[in-house]
Order: sequence, then structure tokens, then C-alpha cells
Amino acid sequence: MISRRQFFEETMIATAVAAAASNAIPLQAEEKGTTSANDTIRHAVIGCRIRGRVHAREFGNQKGVEIAYVCDPDRTLAEERADAVEKQQGWRPKAVQDLRTVFDDKSVDTVSVATPNHWHALAAIWAMQAGKDVYVEKPVSHNIVEGRRMIQASEATGKLCQVGTQRRSSGPLKAAAKFVREGKLGDVKFARSIIYGNRGSIGSRGQYEVPSNIDYNLWLGPAPMTKLTRPQLHYDWHWNWDTGNGELGNNNIHYIDVCRMIMGLTGLGNSVFSIGGRMGYEDAGQTPNTQLVAHEFDGSTVMQEVRGLKSDPFSKKFKAGWIIHGTEGFIAEESFFDRDGKMVHKFEGETENHFVNFINAVRSGRREDLNADITEGHQSTALCHLGNISYRAGRAMPVDKIAASLEKLSVYEDVPRTFDRMVKHLQDKGVDLKKTPLVLGSLLNIDNKSESFINNAQANKLLGREYRKPFVLPGAEEFKRTNT
Repeated sequence: MISRRQFFEETMIATAVAAAASNAIPLQAEEKGTTSANDTIRHAVIGCRIRGRVHAREFGNQKGVEIAYVCDPDRTLAEERADAVEKQQGWRPKAVQDLRTVFDDKSVDTVSVATPNHWHALAAIWAMQAGKDVYVEKPVSHNIVEGRRMIQASEATGKLCQVGTQRRSSGPLKAAAKFVREGKLGDVKFARSIIYGNRGSIGSRGQYEVPSNIDYNLWLGPAPMTKLTRPQLHYDWHWNWDTGNGELGNNNIHYIDVCRMIMGLTGLGNSVFSIGGRMGYEDAGQTPNTQLVAHEFDGSTVMQEVRGLKSDPFSKKFKAGWIIHGTEGFIAEESFFDRDGKMVHKFEGETENHFVNFINAVRSGRREDLNADITEGHQSTALCHLGNISYRAGRAMPVDKIAASLEKLSVYEDVPRTFDRMVKHLQDKGVDLKKTPLVLGSLLNIDNKSESFINNAQANKLLGREYRKPFVLPGAEEFKRTNT
């Protein structure tokens, strides 16, 4: 099986990508139509950059949905989005900088959160406490504690919370998950998610001025009040621990979520460790740009792999995605391959627009109608957080010592092979691994009931964060009181 997997993996992925092209998830929501005023859902978009633009378009194009607010601490972005929405729906929404203004308006029914990661959980929780149903972008949280609080908030308030992991609305992937549940893939022992990109330097660390059109206090929210240390405020927050979660939380969250969905995995697994580093340049960023994370579940290994330096693709036509290995073959993208690497069939099924799914669930009031409830989003997001915590609790080591550690750990055989490929990739990029060593993260054993680590105080400190008043995460006891 190992030799077959090594030989066929790249070929099958290229084939699967071509086969999946016809099953692409539709982005456009239903066009507006005539509807009763009593049926109208008044929606607010929080965060007006890349994903916020999509939210405004997709929700605004649905029958019976009106964009009542757009909100961003960057006044320019909020006004630009209000202009675009006015052209789309025929009247201008309110453009505000403080999201609390939206939550105080009882006429707002639903909210979508497209802010930087460090605002996702608090914005969603405040919205639910204010009586709004919520659609929140991935990753759902900045840390593991926040994700659990979001579940508690949804349960305590009775409000729905959908996560922007839109592949859960894919018909073919639902069919693939059913295929695995029925045992047709055999014994599933290994899966991998893959992100190969090209993330360059974000510029030198220093002190930079925040543009005057941005309310920096509101932009930081729960994060510490620190000076801007990178040239660009927007987007490059992904690579700073105070506000982002690196590439695991940025893009790989989608693919690890698909692995969980197809394999039917629940919980945070039994253990995790990471290997990686910020390689190839020195800049204002903190998160790894090269990383592999290995999760052990009962009887199976799931591995996340990220490359941020320019890289040869995993295969000729494939830089990102997932592969699920079973004793009867492989699932890659939306196709099933037999043990010899021959594509048997591509999965089929009706794909639902993810934004439409949320609105339909809001209208029905049924949590089970959501394709990506907050519980699923929390568990997938937490796997990304686990990998980053292992990395942050680890230490730099020479390549040979990392390899020896992997041998002692008796990890699944594809993990050392992937590490060897990582090392070769970095060497090919001219990285001197003696001057800039990789970090071997701590092996962390997980207590799933408490969502914490066993006998590792350093790692447990990274499960949550300190909050800057008044942007404080509600405690678990607050939701217990609400439930009673």
C-alpha cells in the first residue's frame, strides 16, 4: 500500500482536480424577487474587505434579505461597501465603524462576521446575545476557549451560528462522506490536507502610522493595544499571533474541515505535534510559513501541510486540497480511486449555496438545517489552533535530531516522508537550516472532555488569551445562568 500510495498520489490528484471542475460550488445566491415585508430579513455585514464584499453580494442578492448595515473600523471601507450595496439593492445601508451600534438595533435580524480572526468569536457572541442569528467566517475563533464559548452562546440564546466553511454545502463531498460511512473506502488510517502557496515577506518590523480613516482602538478590539509594527495593517494581521493564526487558520482550515467531514471525525483527537518555522526571510511576521501538523485520532492520523515559499505543486495541477486514504483506495478532491490509482468515479450530488443555506435555516429556525453549525466549525478550527500551540510550545532543533525524534515517536509512516520532503523543499529554496533551524513542536496529549492538554501548563496557557476591556469574552458561567 505504501509503494502504491507514493506512486499514484500525484497522478490521482491531477486527475481528480480535472474531474471536480464541473462540480464547483456556486458563488451566486438567488436573485431578489418580490416578497412580503413581514418576510424580510434585515442583515448586517461586519467587516468590509475581501470576504465582507462577498457577504454583502451574496446576502443582498437573496429574496427577502436587505442589507441594513455595513460596519468596519476603517471608515473608507465601510463607505465603499455602502456605495456598492446601494447600487445592488437600490437604497443605501447605514455605514458605521462600531459593531455595537449594529447589535443595539433591534430591527437587525442577522449578522455576518468577516472581520480579522481576533474579532470573530466576540462579535458572534455579542450578536447572539443581542438576539441575532450569525454567519461567521473561518476560522471561527482566535483560540480554542473562544470556540467553546461560541457553542455555549448559541445553545444559551437559541440563536443559529453558521460557519463559513462552505464546502460543507457541497453535494459531491456529502456523497463522499456517505461513501466512507458505508465502509466502501475500507479501513481509513490516514488523511492529509495540503496548502502550497507563495507568501512573500510582509516587510521589516518597525513602527508604522495607522491611517487616519481607521479607528485603531476598534480595529484591535480584544487584542492588546500595541503599536503597528508592519507596513500594512490590513490582511497581514494573519501572520501576527495577537490577531491571526497563520496559514493553518487562514486557508488550511477549509481542507482540514473536509477531512473531518469525510472521515466523520469528532473531538480534538488524542495527540498533536507540529514541525515548522518562518523560513526564507526575516520580516514583521511571527507565524510559520512552512509547517506540518500530525493529529492522532483513534486508529487514524490526519496531517496538515503548509508551504509559504514558492514551491513545486504537490502534483502538476494541484497546490491545495485533501486526500483520504483507505484500504480500498483513495478519495482526492471529489473522486474515488481504487488501490491501483485508477479513478473509479467522481462523486455527485446537489450543491447548495452556503449563504442561502444559512438564510433558509434562519427562516425555519431549525439548527439541523445548517450545513456548518458552530460545533463543527469549532472542532475543525481547534485542530488548526492545536498545531499552532504545539509549534509555539516547541523549540528549534537540527534536522537530524527532529528526524530522530520522529523515529522515537513511532509516527505514521507518511509523516517522516513528508518531513523529508519539507527539508528538501527548504534546501532547494536556499534556506540554511543550520542558521535558521526548524522548530519541533511539543507532543501534546489531549483531554477531549476539558479541551485542554494533559500535564502541559505552558501549552494550556495558549488555549485562551487576555482580553482588553471592554472587549472581554463572556465567561462560561454567564451562559450557564442564561440557560437556567
